[in-house]
Amino acid sequence: MKESKGKEAMKNNAVLIDLHYLPCLEYFVCLSNYTRLIVDINEPYQKQTFRNRCHILTSQKVETLSIPVLNGNSKPNIKTLKIDYKQKWVNNHWRAIQSAYGKAPFFEFYADFFHTVFYKRKEYLIELNLEFLKLCLNFLNLEIDLEVSDRFLLEVPPGVDDLRSVIYPKEPFTKRHFYNPFPYPQIFGENFYGNLSIIDLLFCEGPNARQILKNSVPVKE
Repeated sequence: MKESKGKEAMKNNAVLIDLHYLPCLEYFVCLSNYTRLIVDINEPYQKQTFRNRCHILTSQKVETLSIPVLNGNSKPNIKTLKIDYKQKWVNNHWRAIQSAYGKAPFFEFYADFFHTVFYKRKEYLIELNLEFLKLCLNFLNLEIDLEVSDRFLLEVPPGVDDLRSVIYPKEPFTKRHFYNPFPYPQIFGENFYGNLSIIDLLFCEGPNARQILKNSVPVKE
């Protein structure tokens, strides 16, 4: 089901998608094919997805950063899902990012922008994810109109690809056919790790990040 969506997507000019936390490269490669983006903030929350987690490359391994949320087990409407600040996740995430990318060529250029968003202590997960998304779209110079849906769309309008819950961690990106990794120099190791958080690409490549995304679009057969 999800594989067929991957093959059939990107025929329309608009995409309906869920909000992710510091989304992966696959997410942005996918978005780069559209001129209109609709984010769904009224869907039921799903655990163990990219909605509250991302992957970065540290000196030891690929590390998962996960935002703790309140009452996630009850599957609330994601618009009402609050972040759990009793856990010191903000400091932990920022220290991990600093440790992983502090020596990256463009870390100092972007770091203050991300730091500011982290320490705004947004109450709701969607507020944090949406601000990070806008920030990244701006850094990538992606010309795409962003809309926030005011209701859960059971029926998707014509001309819109529904990619909600299609990009998720439990299935490798190779199953979805949105993203063909174009290697770029990373900070650690000799092997290239594809589909990390967009911050990996931004900190390593800076203004060249958009071109890397273009080069990562699969060639049509």
